[in-house]
Amino acid sequence: MPDAQNMPQPVAGKVLIIVENLPVPFDRRVWQEATALREAGYEVSVICPTGKKHTELEETLDGIHIYRHNLPLEASGALGYLAEYSAALFHEMRLSIKVLRKHGFDVIHACNPPDLIFLVAAFHKLFFGKKFLFDQHDINPELYEVKFGKKGFFHKLLTIFERCTFKLADGSLATNETLRDRAINTGKMPPEKVWVVRSFPDIGRFKRAEPDPTAKRGRRYLAGYVGIMAEQDGVEYLVRAMDHIVNAEGRDDIGCIIIGDGPDYDRLRALSEELNLTDYVEFAGYVSGQPLLEKLSACDIGVIPDPSNVCNDKLSMNKVFEYMALGMPFVQFNLEQAKIDAGEAAHVVEESTPESLAKGMMDLLADPERREQMATYARERAQREFHWDIEKHSMLDAYKTLLSPKERIHVTDTVSKAASTASE
Repeated sequence: MPDAQNMPQPVAGKVLIIVENLPVPFDRRVWQEATALREAGYEVSVICPTGKKHTELEETLDGIHIYRHNLPLEASGALGYLAEYSAALFHEMRLSIKVLRKHGFDVIHACNPPDLIFLVAAFHKLFFGKKFLFDQHDINPELYEVKFGKKGFFHKLLTIFERCTFKLADGSLATNETLRDRAINTGKMPPEKVWVVRSFPDIGRFKRAEPDPTAKRGRRYLAGYVGIMAEQDGVEYLVRAMDHIVNAEGRDDIGCIIIGDGPDYDRLRALSEELNLTDYVEFAGYVSGQPLLEKLSACDIGVIPDPSNVCNDKLSMNKVFEYMALGMPFVQFNLEQAKIDAGEAAHVVEESTPESLAKGMMDLLADPERREQMATYARERAQREFHWDIEKHSMLDAYKTLLSPKERIHVTDTVSKAASTASE
């Protein structure tokens, strides 16, 4: 990788990106944004947690300064998440001051979840006049409602945090039009200060490869999953769908490979063993680069097991774009936004149950002609629409607007308004 000293000197400005839930460069969207900014002449620093294979507390990759912090807590329950986020907030504040002294920055680019990073931004806006760009990946009040099956005090608190984040932000990035509308209608952001930046993979690199000959482990068909494994991602639905396929339907010709990591990884692997699926379900862990493409290219279908709910229905999922870039037909539940993103590349299952998912998988595997039609549609649409080199210009436009000499804000008034919002 290029040495930081050999990189061109920045001329556009300095950026601090803060992300709490995934390490960089594992977080594909954040890493694409960081490298796009660096290529456009910005000096970029990133604060993120450590994660498997990304344990260095400080390093420079591709000219991007990365500062990581440990998170000793693995959240479970509302109080657990509050403790985890509080620990992350402490480290983000500490490291933001370190980055300010060592590299400097003009903009804090905050990637949720959670919606607490506005507190770090408020400090730097109030005392140093820095700009704040909010990059909304998830919708936290709804995510809380899904995870815990209720609203209540913490749901209200998350709603306040989201409102404060939008109130304080000088601009906002959204992954789709649904989240853009949320920023404008719920967050009261001016439409000209909200930019849609879709999470497309780089299709010049993310493309089909020679299939890994060991991936199918001798079986005729292989279903694949790639992504994070947290409770809300629904990977348990896929494990239990495989239980139905193997143990209820008696199929021994269908295997499954689950690629990725996350807080639910160990529990899901144990569940698979408990259901006697070890020979049918492979947990490959974190895989990247060419090995990832080889394993996915061996799959006959992809699976998106995220269940339909008030959160997932509004999100654009990286898996949709990645499967389509590879020309993989896939099965998904009836997710409102994902259906828009996928079009005819997806076989939609109406009921969010493991049994329905299993039936959808078996039906699609039994129809090679439809799979080929879906694959062709996915490839052609990806080639036509999925261009990160074009998409990234929306983000760069946001930075040009924020850092324009004509763009002036009264930071004290802005912070005061955000504080008053919290008390409403």
